[in-house]
Amino acid sequence: MPDPISLDADDLRFILGLKARRLRHEAGLGLKDVARRAGLSVSYLSEIEKGKKHPKPGKLLRLAEALGTTYEELVSPKVGEDLDPVRSLFASPFLREFPFGLFGVEPESLLALLTDAPEKAGALVRAFVEVARTYDVRVEHFLLAALRAFQQMNANHFPDLEREAAAFRAERGLAPGGAVDPDALAAVLVENWGYEIDSANLPGDPDLAGFRSVYREGPPPTLYVNGRLLPAQRAFILAREIGYRHLGLVERALSSSWLEVESFEQVLNNFRASYFAGAVVIDRESLEDRLRELFARPRWDGEALVACMRSYGATPEMFLHRLTELAHEVFGLTELFFMRFNNAAGSETFDLTKVFNLSRVPVPHGIGLHEHYCRRWPAMRLLGELGRRPGAAADRPAMAVQRSRFIEEGEEFFVISMARPLALADATHSGVTIGFLVDDAFKAGVGFWDDPAIPRIEVNLTCERCRLDDCAERVAEPAIFRGEEAQERKRRALAALLAGRS
Repeated sequence: MPDPISLDADDLRFILGLKARRLRHEAGLGLKDVARRAGLSVSYLSEIEKGKKHPKPGKLLRLAEALGTTYEELVSPKVGEDLDPVRSLFASPFLREFPFGLFGVEPESLLALLTDAPEKAGALVRAFVEVARTYDVRVEHFLLAALRAFQQMNANHFPDLEREAAAFRAERGLAPGGAVDPDALAAVLVENWGYEIDSANLPGDPDLAGFRSVYREGPPPTLYVNGRLLPAQRAFILAREIGYRHLGLVERALSSSWLEVESFEQVLNNFRASYFAGAVVIDRESLEDRLRELFARPRWDGEALVACMRSYGATPEMFLHRLTELAHEVFGLTELFFMRFNNAAGSETFDLTKVFNLSRVPVPHGIGLHEHYCRRWPAMRLLGELGRRPGAAADRPAMAVQRSRFIEEGEEFFVISMARPLALADATHSGVTIGFLVDDAFKAGVGFWDDPAIPRIEVNLTCERCRLDDCAERVAEPAIFRGEEAQERKRRALAALLAGRS
């Protein structure tokens, strides 16, 4: 027997629509036939079936009679066993929170698709549920994926947030092109919204020491900022908090790291406040001018790029991520990716903690259990070097650049990587990478695209998927590649056998 499911008014409308649509199909009746028998308009009946309307008892009674069932059966939240997975889907946090509207789809439209073939839909939903359980896919994974898709739809550039950040900077008299004082931002929160700023509590609590910030509702509202953060990180945290207030964002996460995602509104608001913060800390006006000058040079100048980053007091992650927000608008570059790896000193394990891919080419992502990411990426090399060099300064990142050509796809990316020790995790390093597809747009907008001093290196996703025989950096056997090769030999042999060839 299915587990009981908590249902609200929206769920009951969906279930009523599901049952009404199915009963009508089973009776072989059209919308006009049922509407005429029930004394309803066709448009109103259509709204019921889409889960948008829940009529009053009198109309429901006539509808039940028109469908050849009882009032009690029609309004009951119970459905047949074959449809229970569909009912579970519409009562699930996934359907409640997933932002279908961002992609031009409403839950009601999904309902219509599922109920056209309810038995098959039930089997499909069961399959998704089983996959989600097997691979521990949770609602927050869908919501964060939806946010990434939303960013991709907009080339990760949001003019409204750029304008709001520029207006705030002008209002506070922040000079373009320089580092923003975190104390000045803290003063804004205190003066404008009565905040208390606490920098002492988080570092002293072993369970909270890894959080960059925690927000507590007031009065007074309190923002706990980890005192071990670099000045640029504190500035970003404080600017993000101002973003919540300045943009009027109410629903929010309470901590800097996601412990639990409660709604897409939380995810979207966190993104909006963070985008605002990045545009406050690194203003567009000065960065655009500096990037145009740097990108016009015929030779790559890594020191000039680092100097540009340091002029804002920014961390590598802030700086390179800011480039993803302006690359399309300023240079017309949409085929790019950003990723971040963490690595404990001396460890051979590299954790991919963030990836954002605006290109059509697969880049390293969370694929395969226990696979080993290709060590030919510059971030891997930098992290390995940092692990062998204790005492590296967190505010002085190492940098590497290369042209990475994917072995299988043949596509080539101009890749910039930086790595540094993490401020809140002892003996742990973080490496961030931005990669631009070397296409016509990149060649037109970047003068150093073909700088002969830049090494060209073949890369792959993981060692297990790589066909290279002479790779000095390999740390695992190409088990997946060999398995795929064996499968292909079997397919060819089978085809030959069936074709009568020996």
